[in-house]
Amino acid sequence: MIKTLSLLALFLFSSCASYEKYRQVTEELEIPSEIYRADFNLTWEAVIQIMKRFDIAFQNQEAGKIKTRWMDNTLQVNFTDSFGNSDAVKAAEFKLLINVSEGFSYGRKVAKVTIYKRQRVERDFLQGWKEIPTDGIQEKTLLYRIGVIIENQNKLKEIDDAREKEQLESF
Repeated sequence: MIKTLSLLALFLFSSCASYEKYRQVTEELEIPSEIYRADFNLTWEAVIQIMKRFDIAFQNQEAGKIKTRWMDNTLQVNFTDSFGNSDAVKAAEFKLLINVSEGFSYGRKVAKVTIYKRQRVERDFLQGWKEIPTDGIQEKTLLYRIGVIIENQNKLKEIDDAREKEQLESF
């Protein structure tokens, strides 16, 4: 009986150890997202236009998901940490996971874009890769750029609609 209880306690406490790895994600991190006043297709095209400069591993419009491969950003991490108190890293890399979903707000189509960045560093070859929290700057910058593209497309559509209406009235 005691062996069974100790085995059960060991199992329960060991499962909580994996929670510590993702504790920062669940308690402290707010995944950057933005809701745009645009339909899904326009938003998807804006996301694809922004993501052209990244190495995309997976892209599925039906699911609204994009995933990049691990990309090196050692220079950027070492530059931003150069003014801090931490040592330089041997290697750093990141991966972006993007989700685009559609919905309705006040009877109008909207689209929500969520960008999650996984950042990991390797301080030395003995320690191996360690996942660290991201500062959120790159995600917010990408969301801003997507918003600018959508805003420009909406303005162009308004101009085309006004021109078409003017031509119909003058005909």
